[in-house]
Amino acid sequence: MSGNGAMLAAEDGVEAALIGWLKETLNKDIFDALLMPVRTPAGDSFAYLLLQDPAILDGASPLPPVMPVQGGKAIGRLTMHGDGSKRIAAVVRPCEARAAIELAKLEQAHLDNVYLITLDCSGVLPLADYLEDPVAGADRFREASSAWDRSPMRPTCQICDRFSIRQAPGSDLHVGTLGCADGTAVLVAGSPKGERILEQMGMRAEDETKRTDALDAALAAWGTRVDEVGDAQTERRREVQRELQETIAGAEKLLDVFRSCINCHNCQRACPVCYCRQCYFESGALKLPPENYLARAERKGALRFPPDTLLFHIGRASHMAISCVSCGACEDACPTAIPVGQVFSLLGERAQEALGYVAGVSLEDPLPLVSYEMDELHDVEQPYVETYRNQEVQDA
Repeated sequence: MSGNGAMLAAEDGVEAALIGWLKETLNKDIFDALLMPVRTPAGDSFAYLLLQDPAILDGASPLPPVMPVQGGKAIGRLTMHGDGSKRIAAVVRPCEARAAIELAKLEQAHLDNVYLITLDCSGVLPLADYLEDPVAGADRFREASSAWDRSPMRPTCQICDRFSIRQAPGSDLHVGTLGCADGTAVLVAGSPKGERILEQMGMRAEDETKRTDALDAALAAWGTRVDEVGDAQTERRREVQRELQETIAGAEKLLDVFRSCINCHNCQRACPVCYCRQCYFESGALKLPPENYLARAERKGALRFPPDTLLFHIGRASHMAISCVSCGACEDACPTAIPVGQVFSLLGERAQEALGYVAGVSLEDPLPLVSYEMDELHDVEQPYVETYRNQEVQDA
């Protein structure tokens, strides 16, 4: 993360200040277009819009109370066929920026001409809770966000510890609000692209002597507070995931968690890093003749329909756990309220820990399963050797 930053006056609130700043970037031709959430005409939801007209920004919300579409998915759809020649600023949450970075490494997005702008994020409301009463939901979100109260937020948001650029240093420019005095925010450059934005806007400090005391104090206060909240969130995350691991350990417990699954595959469609055009679990390979099902039912005594629900979730986890950014979009999409986002967040964290990887924090970090090192995975291979050595001797 770059050390360059600037103050953003926010007397009328951070959202209004950022929208005003974004309008200025369009007027100064710094960006050709913006991609960011805008309230829908019905007023009860938000959608990502690619826009060039500054007037449309009056209905925009950099941090909307819900996430109907994961921003990384929107960036992927926009750029999957190439960079294009236009400079596009994408205003997203940190987990959405991380998803976009993973998609870029999976060659499903191109970010050379995309400028990722993120904000300190306290989470989003569960979509079902918000839609019960959008007006009350917006008020509840506003109050919780101002107090950094995560209790009404998505379960994965409640234990998120990568909510700012200090813990997720992948964005080009970040708007810091935690720890800042009322009426102020800080803009933090996270890359050379971010530094260029500040310079073009006349906000970059060319050298340390030009940094004002107020800016230094604001950056220090912001950094201190973000680190404090981050440490507390990491501890809470570990505690919650320890409890969750006990409830899903073993095939029977895991099957019990997914027992209400109706095989709709909404979780797969909402996930920003599930990108296959043809999912194996929706392919002809699993469209079997009745005789197959009858044979399986006879062998087992009975066969549950729809079949292979647990196989679907295990297969999906093996596909995307390395790139999971714990956004919780999958859980929001589940019509039967399965805690799929919490389960996948745990599986993703364990898989990434085993491989020494954190999804979406840097374009420079290679994907573990497409890179090879001579000296790796000893924690995995040793238990295997201890478990199967005797069996291999007997087989020999």
